[in-house]
Amino acid sequence: MEKGEQQSVESVSEEEVPREEIKFQYFWYLIVFFSIYLISLVVPAIIFMTYVILFFVPQFLEITDFFALFTEIDSVIALITMPFVIIGCYLIRLFLIGLVTRWLWSLSEKKSPSKNGIIPRNFSSKALNYYHIRSFMIKYGKNAFSKGVFAWLSNWFFNFVKSNKIGKGTTLEESIMNDKFAIIGNNCYFGVNSALASHLVDGTFGNINYFQIKIGDNVTSAATNLIAAGSEVHDNSYLLPLASTPKHSVIKGNNYYWGLPLRKIFRKKIMNYLGLTPKDLEINENIEGYRDIKLLKKLKTEINTIQTVDKLKKENFQEDDFDVNSLTANDLKIDFTTSSAISRINIKFLAVYLPIFWLSGMIVTIVFYTFTSYIHNWILMAFFLPAMVVIMWFVFIIGCFFFSKLFLLLINLIHKPKEGIFKAEIGNTDFEFWCLRTELKKIVLWLMRNWPLPWMDILAFKWFGIRMTLSSSLYDSWCDSEFITFGRRVLVGQGATINSSMVLGKYLIIKRVICGDYSLIGGHTTIAPGSVIGKDTFVSAISNTVYNQILEPGWIYLGIPVIKMKKNKYARERRDIIMRRDVDEEKKFEIEHKSNLEEDKKDIV
Repeated sequence: MEKGEQQSVESVSEEEVPREEIKFQYFWYLIVFFSIYLISLVVPAIIFMTYVILFFVPQFLEITDFFALFTEIDSVIALITMPFVIIGCYLIRLFLIGLVTRWLWSLSEKKSPSKNGIIPRNFSSKALNYYHIRSFMIKYGKNAFSKGVFAWLSNWFFNFVKSNKIGKGTTLEESIMNDKFAIIGNNCYFGVNSALASHLVDGTFGNINYFQIKIGDNVTSAATNLIAAGSEVHDNSYLLPLASTPKHSVIKGNNYYWGLPLRKIFRKKIMNYLGLTPKDLEINENIEGYRDIKLLKKLKTEINTIQTVDKLKKENFQEDDFDVNSLTANDLKIDFTTSSAISRINIKFLAVYLPIFWLSGMIVTIVFYTFTSYIHNWILMAFFLPAMVVIMWFVFIIGCFFFSKLFLLLINLIHKPKEGIFKAEIGNTDFEFWCLRTELKKIVLWLMRNWPLPWMDILAFKWFGIRMTLSSSLYDSWCDSEFITFGRRVLVGQGATINSSMVLGKYLIIKRVICGDYSLIGGHTTIAPGSVIGKDTFVSAISNTVYNQILEPGWIYLGIPVIKMKKNKYARERRDIIMRRDVDEEKKFEIEHKSNLEEDKKDIV
């Protein structure tokens, strides 16, 4: 950051600022979740059970003549209509999820409306509490739609709930964000992991930058792009992969953009990036730039020069004949493995899944049998079925959790996990047992991550050996399950990756990662094995550390790899001034903006 920008943000006071630990309202989170989940399932469950008991069972399941199933009109209708009933109940459930979420969302907006501004995180406030409640509230519906059968209904959900305003013809691929406080125009495309980050957290005791994002028409985001809070992207803006904006950026559009932070890309670089030749530009009138005569002449000159050089090379150097058919499997083999490369892991390692699933399934069967034994009235059965689904789902996860831990204890008694650098090859004991531990934990972590309550995975990490407290948060991030130590109130951003182990070439590296108290890992950031992050240190988004890197306490780090940027004093900085950037003109300027706080607490900042 430049000196002028550093000086523009004045310190409110040199005295000690408030550092109050925020208490999450788990009671309200549970009420929100069960309200959405149970209400959305009761009606479809009653409809489905009514259809099954009154029509499908007598007209199909109780028919003893096999040929009658396909000749009697009632049996044929029952067989044909079953898929439609299932799909219909599923769609009704999605609608009810949207309806209940919209109702809860509107109630929260009446209590504390969403508005642009900086929300302090170093003391409790009404705006902060409702920000967290709304963030949790939208999560279940977002996952139900975006990860469901009809993912294209996600736009309807966000528009219906009024968390976003999305135009016609716009596509939002799966991402960890894109769920609130954004206005998106028509005919836009946002690729996988492209994030509209209307909220950015600056430190555990810093600020939440909560500003609406505005996207114009015909905007495309290739993949893994980040549009930061308060940014405006105007019509016909085209973002190449990884192109990302700082906060409060303005993109005027009608151009291509790339880089970190993003900037305009010149037309020649666009042609090189797309692999276009002057001939392509002359033939295809749909390609922008084909009328640029100067560019065509320049490119033709460069092409002729390259062709001349290639001709000289061929005259002076005789290339050896190369037979593609002579290649073997070893020639094409990539010597690299990760925790997902199951083909490199002996099948005996995966055999532990069978007893885990079988034992957990037996517990679920006992619970379901007990339920059906005591409740015979089908109306009561349909009414309590949604709750029983939650209970059985939870029991199955806890069963897998428990039996996986038993197997893990046995494995660790046979070979104790240890840090170091090992050969990543079959036959190396440390590598094979690392693979076994990883695969054993993976199924439980996957089940926990798909559980609607987001803090459940923290219990799994603690159970598997990570040193952390329930005060820390892992928001849709990836974290290894061993040799990691978290202090108090560690906040890991969405899409971040914390690796205590890593395979590089032929070597497996295992080294403990330590995150100090109140440290923060930004979204889409990668922490390498052996990294030590000091107390109250902030690692910015889209950054990464290197092996054994030590980050000093109380600093902000940024970059690939990270370097010191400035002292972490977000809690001291003025919250009524923001820095706005004009990307096209490469200018920046300050503007004043009110803090997002109730009136009786504005004197604190």
